[in-house]
Amino acid sequence: MQEKHLYEYAVIRVLPAVEREEFLNVGIILFCKKAKFIKVYFILDESKLRSFSGELDLDQLRLNLESLEKIARGDKAGGPIAEMDLPSRFRWLTAVRSSAIQTSRPHPGLCDNLDKTAKRLFEELVL
Repeated sequence: MQEKHLYEYAVIRVLPAVEREEFLNVGIILFCKKAKFIKVYFILDESKLRSFSGELDLDQLRLNLESLEKIARGDKAGGPIAEMDLPSRFRWLTAVRSSAIQTSRPHPGLCDNLDKTAKRLFEELVL
């Protein structure tokens, strides 16, 4: 019998006009402490985002989302936060903020395969 992994995930959202509180799901973060696993997936649907706001800087948005990936991977280009331990990085990535990029609260789950689950959640919640 394959071991079940307890994981947490959060949905990454873009709020083109923060004051309107409208958002578009653009990615997910999946984390499992025991397996030392963290993964960020995102996609920017430019036409959908432009329908919310024509003033959105998509290049800057992409750079910011790429920095989330770097932090998750522990890439030194992600700055000092990327050097934190895995649980601390996940907590930082999912911390409440009032910027154009926010995350849902973390949700728990159990699975056999973390990669497969991350891809499934991305397809269900973002694509």
